[in-house]
Amino acid sequence: MADITAAMVKELRENTGAGMMDCKKALNETGGNMEEAVEYLRKNGQAKAEKKAGRIAAEGLCMVVKEGDTTAAVVEVNSETDFVAKNADFQAYVAAVANQALMSNAADIDAFMAEAWNQDTTKTVKEALVEKIAVIGENLNIRRFEKVTAARGCVVSYVHGGGRIGVIVEADTDVVNDAVKEAMTNIAMQVAALSPKYISTDEVSEEYKAHEKEILMAQIAADPKMAGKPEKVIEGAVMGRLNKELKEVCLLEQVYVKAEDGKQTVAQYVAQVAKENGADLSVKRFVRFETGEGIEKKEENFAEEVAKQMNQ
Repeated sequence: MADITAAMVKELRENTGAGMMDCKKALNETGGNMEEAVEYLRKNGQAKAEKKAGRIAAEGLCMVVKEGDTTAAVVEVNSETDFVAKNADFQAYVAAVANQALMSNAADIDAFMAEAWNQDTTKTVKEALVEKIAVIGENLNIRRFEKVTAARGCVVSYVHGGGRIGVIVEADTDVVNDAVKEAMTNIAMQVAALSPKYISTDEVSEEYKAHEKEILMAQIAADPKMAGKPEKVIEGAVMGRLNKELKEVCLLEQVYVKAEDGKQTVAQYVAQVAKENGADLSVKRFVRFETGEGIEKKEENFAEEVAKQMNQ
């Protein structure tokens, strides 16, 4: 077998756009034959996939799967277009990724991608993704996953908008019945709708509060109505706005969206359900994924693109 040099790997990478390790493997598999290595990469989809990797994948799906009442996993898999996100083949693939996450013990996305693919253990999750990119013809990305296992109690899930938002809520409880699970599902819907950042104000760090106070102070300083007000009044206004903001970002302090009186908080709703079912019940954790959240989407202007092509 020919010695595979760094220069050979570099040349193959430049010719195909495939990853370093994929190029090294291709050269090893083909005895260092450059033409055969290119064919190897093309057949396995790596060359095609790597060239698509620079394209923005901001559409896609979030999917949640469960195992009994105690374990659930949520994943976000991105595609370039909404058209592909609605494709049955892509949706089946996302379901497979979600089931992979449900069985996984990986601590982060890198470890997850290096795992053996459950549907074909001769491949890694990353290699299976590369093959799927070659089949579908768009850049795809397994962006994130989260697995939740309840030590005491149950987990519930909720998916909104056909996969635009996926939520898991973990309840710490000594009673798991239909009423408790229904209540937690209602709370999962609350999380999907109002996107809280924390469970309660107890979780909010002093750093976050200080940062928000700084922003609010700047806003008040720019308000003509507050000009010349005593420092004590300004401080009171800042704290008032901060407390209002915390009620909006902390789940238990939010007004429960299904409250009949429009005043009951989520904390009060949980307490009501606990009392009705004789349960020691609390919301321990929630996970909320929203498709494309935080990804900068490329804005396409078809008319400008045509004009640009004509002027070349």
